Amino acid sequence: MKRYSVFAIAREALRQHAGWERAWASPSPRARYDVVIVGAGGHGLATAYYLGKNHGITNVAVLDKGWLGGGNTGRNTTIIRSNYLQDPSAAIYEKSRALYETLSQDLNYNIMFSPRGVMMLAQTEHEVRGYLRTERANALQGVDTRFITPREVKRLVPIIRLDGPRYPVLGALWQERAGTARHDAVAWGYARACSAMGMHIIQNCAVTGVESAGGQVTAVHTTQGSIGCGKLGIVVAGHSGALADMAGFRLPVESVALQALVSEPIKPCMDVVVMANTVHGYMSQSDKGEMVIGGGADHFNNYTQRGSWQHVEETVRALVETFPMLSRLKMLRQWGGIVDMTGDRSPIISKTPLSGCFINCGWGTGGFKAIPGSGWAMAELMAKGESPLAEAFSLTRFREGRFIDESVAAGVAH
Repeated sequence: MKRYSVFAIAREALRQHAGWERAWASPSPRARYDVVIVGAGGHGLATAYYLGKNHGITNVAVLDKGWLGGGNTGRNTTIIRSNYLQDPSAAIYEKSRALYETLSQDLNYNIMFSPRGVMMLAQTEHEVRGYLRTERANALQGVDTRFITPREVKRLVPIIRLDGPRYPVLGALWQERAGTARHDAVAWGYARACSAMGMHIIQNCAVTGVESAGGQVTAVHTTQGSIGCGKLGIVVAGHSGALADMAGFRLPVESVALQALVSEPIKPCMDVVVMANTVHGYMSQSDKGEMVIGGGADHFNNYTQRGSWQHVEETVRALVETFPMLSRLKMLRQWGGIVDMTGDRSPIISKTPLSGCFINCGWGTGGFKAIPGSGWAMAELMAKGESPLAEAFSLTRFREGRFIDESVAAGVAH
């Protein structure tokens, strides 16, 4: 694999760009691999990458029923932060945020990481108390975050209205080293690095069944034939329940659509990410000038990848009060992604009742920010049988009552 650099760009410019290689190979599947990972999104590709980089396991296949990064990885609003209240959550998200900072250098691929800062608006007295509590918890966890005043909010976001009649801004929880990254580039960078290590990324290869013998996983049945495996990783977000059913166990998850939209592009007017949890809306401005707006999840279980007009109306109506300039913009497009929700709104990174089968799911509405940390923990669990980052997120916590309730703690799971 050729290394990307300014010199490579200059050299190829002189050659009419005729020497570029494919970023990743498209091989036919072999009969057997040491590890098969189902799901070629960010979490699945990150798992494969850290299996190779950290543990030397490269006889790996990553399967996807569609195209690489075509699921939730390509359908999110790219927010990266780590200021969660619960200790296990803060640990894995901070690991992920730290990995994002150097991921472009690690992968030799520009993921366009932008540490522009993320603020979570406090628009009720209850939120003020909650964020002050989170600020102190983050200080103990080593996560750099602080509560800022309305005046500081206005300085950072001049277009904001502080004195809305329904949703006044009373302050905000501010994480300066949080930000965004290019979602497609994260998947592409991991895929390129995995392919360079000799791993197989097999697209348009849907899994139709899981084969086992004596309680041990032995193979997966796919639309491209049966593929043997020593270990199996299921990393398929909203379709986790369906894959678990094939493997013979049930998951405490439900699938719903989460949606977002973007406006027409405008001149730069906001260089931070703003989350308004009271109204369940969040917004940033893309490099192209679009206002990227995230809304809530549907209130009913479904597998659609479309948005719904009632959420667009509810989200935009509330955000217009805080950002009046939005009322003059046209919506460019909207979309949805299928997210998998657990009862405590925290993920599952765990062994399963089927020996040799591991599951990574339940990220709900906050999966993109966790990709590097999730892959790191999942790879360690699959390679060693245990991982400090993943220990608290075991399936057994639901049976034992060890919930990690970020939804109640933070008011929102994003």
